[in-house]
Amino acid sequence: MAILIDRDKRVLVQGITGREGATRTALMKGYGTNVVAGVTPGRGGETVEGVPVFDTVGAACDALGAIEVSVIFVPAPLVKNAALEAMAAGVKLLVLVPDRVPLYDVLELVAEAETRGATFVGPNTLGILSPGSGVLGMMGGRAASVRQYFYPGPVGVTSRSGGVTTSIAYYLAQAGMGLSTVVHVGGDSVVGMPHPDVLKRFEADPQTECVVLFGEIGTSQEEMAADLIAAGQFTKPLVAYIGGKAAKSGTRFSHAGAIVEGNRGTYASKVARLREVGAEVVESFADIPKVTERVLQRRTVSIPFAKENQTPMDSELHWKTAITSIRPNEIRLRGYRIDELMGCISFSQAIFLALTGELPSPQVGRLLDAMFVSSIDHGVSPPSTLAARTAASTGAPFNAALAAGLLSINQHHGGAIEDSMRLIQRGLELARVMDGSAELGAVALVAACRKEKKRLPGFGHRIHTADPRTKRLLELATELGIASAGVEMLRAIEDAWAEATGKRLPVNVDGAIAALLVDLNLPVELANTFFMMARLPGLVAQVYEEKTRERPMRSIHPTDHEYDGVADRHYGDED
Repeated sequence: MAILIDRDKRVLVQGITGREGATRTALMKGYGTNVVAGVTPGRGGETVEGVPVFDTVGAACDALGAIEVSVIFVPAPLVKNAALEAMAAGVKLLVLVPDRVPLYDVLELVAEAETRGATFVGPNTLGILSPGSGVLGMMGGRAASVRQYFYPGPVGVTSRSGGVTTSIAYYLAQAGMGLSTVVHVGGDSVVGMPHPDVLKRFEADPQTECVVLFGEIGTSQEEMAADLIAAGQFTKPLVAYIGGKAAKSGTRFSHAGAIVEGNRGTYASKVARLREVGAEVVESFADIPKVTERVLQRRTVSIPFAKENQTPMDSELHWKTAITSIRPNEIRLRGYRIDELMGCISFSQAIFLALTGELPSPQVGRLLDAMFVSSIDHGVSPPSTLAARTAASTGAPFNAALAAGLLSINQHHGGAIEDSMRLIQRGLELARVMDGSAELGAVALVAACRKEKKRLPGFGHRIHTADPRTKRLLELATELGIASAGVEMLRAIEDAWAEATGKRLPVNVDGAIAALLVDLNLPVELANTFFMMARLPGLVAQVYEEKTRERPMRSIHPTDHEYDGVADRHYGDED
């Protein structure tokens, strides 16, 4: 079972007609959460994602019956009244997503919840996720990502950081450990369900065998969790990581609640107290998966890997795919009939659908088209082109020559997109702990790269001093409203490097594509495949030209060649 959320609980979304409310309602419904109603005053009678909208929570309950959960997406000053309204209507669990909710409002909600026998998670929370059961809030990205990366299993997660919450869940799942429930308690100094309250629920949950806790300096949540263990009220293994080791007294560490004041809430006091009661406190975030696995093995728990989380079948040979289903006279890609998609979506949109499980908007499709066009070919000098043409000159068939070209795409040719995505994501992580400032995050990132003597993947080019593809891609992304944090960080890194070294390294096409893939929330593991998909048609043209124009078994010089094709022309001149 899962704590807090399951498929039967009836969920209401307050602020459903807003941008975040509508977007996250689609996420929750897509993952199977039982969203039955939405509330926005003055918008009653409308629908969002097929969910009926009411003017008040009371009206929703009168029309549909008791509702157990409300997820609140309203501006911070309105959170208190929205939450009080939900509790007055009998809702027992609330998820307060907004940050910057006034402290005294939260204190009032704590008192009201205690009076009414209700509880709330947050404020300033991503929410709750129970793999296979439901999502409350905005955790996990797209529903397809949740299904792909998070699996049911024995590990519970409770965390004070939104980004770290999903990172822990992701790395545990990638290490083969499934999850029971993931809870982001919220980053403020006062929250409705702090760590100890979550641990009590995990203690009562038969699915949860071990809990991973991400704590921070400030407040006394971690010490209270230790007191719970000392009192025998939490008896399961606890793996903990405490953030903010280097923070000085009086300095806020990312979140409003992460601040050391005097000797209260220090890193040392939290670590010492947790270790005193037997918790496994790790010094490195990277150690969480291996320590958790070791703890589970000590408890002789069978760790469910992704493939073991499926419905048991009579034959071990049975396996499943979520990509394409084939029936007589019917082919469906991610649930859509291919014949219905033909002529209605672009090839780039079909690629996005195949990779993510979701149809992109026309704007995203247009940007993907531009990305693929940008890397379709770069002359005969790249290693992949030379390899493909050399293979073709031996008389190798198309498939062999193309395979030779694709096999030549590696770390130093075509592999910069993935490295650049990881660079940008690292910069964004640094920015999150620096008050969300991209500039400060980029400065810290560049300083670290220089200290580590690492190159900046996605910057500079052996031929172009100003890659023309970069400018067009980023202009188009801005025009289409897609450029976001990834592009902002890319530019911030470019500026930070110039400031630190006195030399500006221009962004190349790989860096531009990497930033856009970050903003499209695509998995970093797929990054280099976008270059491969883009370059393949160019390799086909190169192999065809080699076979039809050149003599067999010739020596192919990488630079001693000339272009003799059509003269320069501009798109649109034909009109």
